[in-house]
Amino acid sequence: MQIDRLQRLIVEALEDVKAQDIKIFNTTSKSDFFDRVMIASAVSTTQTKALAKSVIEKVKLNLNFSCGVEGLENGEWVLIDCGDIICHVMQPSIREYYCLEEIWGGHTLNIDRYQ
Repeated sequence: MQIDRLQRLIVEALEDVKAQDIKIFNTTSKSDFFDRVMIASAVSTTQTKALAKSVIEKVKLNLNFSCGVEGLENGEWVLIDCGDIICHVMQPSIREYYCLEEIWGGHTLNIDRYQ
């Protein structure tokens, strides 16, 4: 799977539903299982679910790849496994509590090129 194309599709899907504070971390040197971690925030459980569904649908439609998903029922923290990219969509309080940015650390990748 082309990582840049997948990354662009996920960013577009998140922006389509107005995700907040999107961050992308290059994890190629930290994980053998995936190359990127993306984290985005949503203002409500309804938006969290909508963001996850947007990502799942856009990846399926454009790449014919079925993403795995966990947490969609609850909507506070949804993990979307898109193969080479793991996308976390979280409520701000959950995001602050778990501090995934600290775990994956380092510099974020630039998403401005997709806008």
